Amino acid sequence: MKNIVHSKWYQTVLFLLMTAVIIAGIGFPIVQKPTAWYEFPYIPGLEENARIIFFHVPSSWLATVAFLMATIYSIKYLLKKRLEDDMKAFTSIQLGMVFVILATITGSIWAKFAWGSFWHWDPRETSIFALLLIYGALFALRSAIENEEKKATLSAVYNIIVFVTVPFFIFIMPRIMAGLHPGSADDTNSGPVVNFKMNGNMQLIFYLSLIAFSMLYAWMWVLGARSMKMLYNVRKQKFYNE
Repeated sequence: MKNIVHSKWYQTVLFLLMTAVIIAGIGFPIVQKPTAWYEFPYIPGLEENARIIFFHVPSSWLATVAFLMATIYSIKYLLKKRLEDDMKAFTSIQLGMVFVILATITGSIWAKFAWGSFWHWDPRETSIFALLLIYGALFALRSAIENEEKKATLSAVYNIIVFVTVPFFIFIMPRIMAGLHPGSADDTNSGPVVNFKMNGNMQLIFYLSLIAFSMLYAWMWVLGARSMKMLYNVRKQKFYNE
């Protein structure tokens, strides 16, 4: 995977996909009855704000994927006690936090135009804020421990335990409670996020955005884990030299 992610063709495809998603997501018009290939359909309850799904939904999805990958490598660390697995897990946690913050920012921008202000303590906003606090605590935990093995062990246990909350906060809680966000229990307009009634070209751009963001995550994850390993080796060598 490392060789694939670092290859020129991978980075070229990633650049082209991200460029296409940004241009189409921002530039293609939204009309009542699309007739051209570059027109998106009007979605009741979302209108022009529907453009945010090309950026907000992938960010939320990749946050879930990142936390899942962190859990998998945390389990691998506990089984094999390899610090490299801890580095991969923590790198994924860092990226998960980045994507959660991106999801929060894009969601707040959408809320400003749709609801009049950036924050309303909607169930989905509240759940994303809870995840920020839960996983943010891990950074404090790791910074308070100097021993690498102890740090990795406690982090792994913490990752496994708190991941149980991720499906609840992201997929369950916002859908079983009444709220302003599309897909809430009392939503009668656009319905669940997966039932946006998108036409063919809108679905294509949406899935391309998921692919592009997933490729971006993979590239950043491999690069981040590699950087952590190099930094650890430098510190280790410095310790031995002293």
